[in-house]
Amino acid sequence: MRLIRLCCLPPCPREASAWRIGVFGLLLWLFLLSPTWSQTPGVPPAGTEPAASPAGVQVFLNNRPVATFRADGQRGTAGDRAALAQQAMLDALAAGGPGVVTRVDAADAVRFDIDARPVFFLTAADVAALPGSGALPAAAHRVQRRLELAIAEHREMRDPRRLAIATVSTLVASAVAWGVLMALLRGRRWLRRSLLSALQQRPGLMAPSLKPVRVALHGLLTALSWGLGLLLAELWLTWVLRQFAYTRPWGERSSTWLLDVADHFLGAIAQAVPGLSIAVLIFLLARVATMACAAFLDRVAHGEAQLGWLDADTAMPTRRLANVVIWLFALAMAYPYLPGAQSDAFKGVSVLAGLMLSLGASGVVGQAMSGFSMIYSRSLRVGEYVKIGETEGTVVELGLFATRIHTGLGEEVSLPNTVIFSQPVRNFSRLAQGGRFVLHTSVTIGYSTPWRQVHAMLMEAARRTQGVAASPAPYVVQSALSDFYVEYRLCAQSTLAAAQRRVEAMSALHANVLDVFNENGVQIMSPHYRSDPPQPQVVVPTDAWAARDPQPPLHPGG
Repeated sequence: MRLIRLCCLPPCPREASAWRIGVFGLLLWLFLLSPTWSQTPGVPPAGTEPAASPAGVQVFLNNRPVATFRADGQRGTAGDRAALAQQAMLDALAAGGPGVVTRVDAADAVRFDIDARPVFFLTAADVAALPGSGALPAAAHRVQRRLELAIAEHREMRDPRRLAIATVSTLVASAVAWGVLMALLRGRRWLRRSLLSALQQRPGLMAPSLKPVRVALHGLLTALSWGLGLLLAELWLTWVLRQFAYTRPWGERSSTWLLDVADHFLGAIAQAVPGLSIAVLIFLLARVATMACAAFLDRVAHGEAQLGWLDADTAMPTRRLANVVIWLFALAMAYPYLPGAQSDAFKGVSVLAGLMLSLGASGVVGQAMSGFSMIYSRSLRVGEYVKIGETEGTVVELGLFATRIHTGLGEEVSLPNTVIFSQPVRNFSRLAQGGRFVLHTSVTIGYSTPWRQVHAMLMEAARRTQGVAASPAPYVVQSALSDFYVEYRLCAQSTLAAAQRRVEAMSALHANVLDVFNENGVQIMSPHYRSDPPQPQVVVPTDAWAARDPQPPLHPGG
């Protein structure tokens, strides 16, 4: 009764899904095996004619194939001969004799008798029509053995004792298979809990990091339980079919099918091993080549080796480019040796992947080519201070697809290489030696102020600014004579003790320029003004330079 309840309902709600999966897998396995059974022809009803096929017409006795007729005879076609032979065998067995099979050999045919009653003839034409079938005596011997086996099974089908033993064996095997299936499901859950608890007890593993491990473990154990469950269903079904004489050919066919699948699978693996070995050897050689290239280019990057066309700036990009070329060449060499590489499906997928890559990677390839062009043209280096468009800052990374710049104002700007490659780049560090950068600023002063005085004030501001190098000495130039003012530009270089961010050094220089001009009473009225005031009005007095606390605003009427 408990077995019946287990077969009807799942043991508990937690096992419902696993139980349904097991039943569904068993039904799916039976569905997959049904074509296998249908490929083994069954016993046609009495009085019907077996259908002919190009491979011949088989004669069956109680679902057991006995002989195959491939040639027409005096009594009709091969199908007619098969129908007569089948009826003759049934009549001979219905007589109730001992079922002794004998054969009478002739020159070009062999006659088979059951209890001295002729049932059919096997001719030389039936054997010769099948290439490689052998001589007629050998074929006749095989037919006699199959006929004797079919007669023995015919008697077994009518033996109540054998039927009872087969039924009991089937029930016992079904109970054992069901118990093993339940044990398999419970073992899967127990193994999953044990492994997860062992992982949770390990130090350093957090709960979020266990989630992908839990998912992977669940999938692996589920796939393993499915495989073992299907194998168990195959073994149970084969055992049950072999217990009854009528279904025994199906069980033999099921075992043969499983062995054929295993043989095909192992044969495919064996055939793929030489090609895989060559492919693995090619990939190993590619790995050795990339390691040798990396070792040499690392020496170039650290200054231990020098080449005329290769320096420390281009060593790492050259390493990436060389790795891509080596692996592409290795993949092209190993492609013919990969399993299934010559199949139409593999070729179709390769063509589709290449088409998708060529259509979708045009922008990526353009970015990479722009990056390589910038790197090998040496227009930018890491650590240089540049201005690209409206972005000004220090280059911190030169990538194949984008360049990252720190502006010094708490910002990091990532510029695509195609954008940088299409506009001018102002480099403030290239002409300054030793990691320094250029400092320059401009002021516009009216024509009433002597230019020598403006030069002196700007040079004084540069002298007061910490981080401005004394050598090379700063200098001032008149960069423009406009309608209302003269534009003066101060140019200097930083020292190694200057601030790392150019914006801080420029801020200090601008502060000293304002102080010096205020001290000398020179107004910075640019860019435009109409007339000079009678007294300096835009000069901050010295006593107002100190920082003061802002006064709170007065309330209305206060």
